[in-house]
Amino acid sequence: MRTLQEVKIGDTASVRKLHGDGAVRRRIMDMGITKGVDVYVRKVAPLGDPIEVNVRGYELSIRKADAAMIEVE
Repeated sequence: MRTLQEVKIGDTASVRKLHGDGAVRRRIMDMGITKGVDVYVRKVAPLGDPIEVNVRGYELSIRKADAAMIEVE
């Protein structure tokens, strides 16, 4: 299993599955990260948190812990 947290800068990955429960999963889905969407990793902060991605045509910063819940391929 590969997560969004492991995707290198400049790579694009497709969301395969969302892990997590309840409110956390709902918040990730509300940001536009759903099954099948492509996510492009633009930048990662010097200490690794947060990760800046492009998803559905807009820029989004996501916490490292949340990125670990997003399974990609």
